Amino acid sequence: MTETAVQIYVDADACPVKDEVLRVAARHGAAVTLVANFGLRPSRDPMIRTVMVPQGADAADDWIVEHAMPGDIVVTNDIPLAGRALGKGAAVLGATGKPFTAASIGMALAMRELNQHLRETGESRGFNASFTAKDRQNFLQALDEAVVKARRS
Repeated sequence: MTETAVQIYVDADACPVKDEVLRVAARHGAAVTLVANFGLRPSRDPMIRTVMVPQGADAADDWIVEHAMPGDIVVTNDIPLAGRALGKGAAVLGATGKPFTAASIGMALAMRELNQHLRETGESRGFNASFTAKDRQNFLQALDEAVVKARRS
């Protein structure tokens, strides 16, 4: 069985698991591209690339979708980006380790729209759950499994 190189794209603006991505990638020899509108420090590691995109609502998302290919892994909490990346054949993980899949993306998009409507009408204040150590642990495990699976496919 041959193993292929793995590319991980990270929607890095406000991503709470960048360090975890870098740890897992280093362990597996995977390449990482951190994409953001601002605030990224360049890395000396040749396996880590930073891409600064122009300011704009979907500039980082557009860049990731343009470059993602089947078998790549995209890390994002942005549900529309997750849907677009799935459409390109990439595996997609949220920061809590929850995978976005073809079967789950429709419901995730619908819930996003419902929650946005509730916030706009004042029915909800839109508080998000806190990011926990358990979420970080779940992400590490899910990313490790996704990289192993991507290397084998």
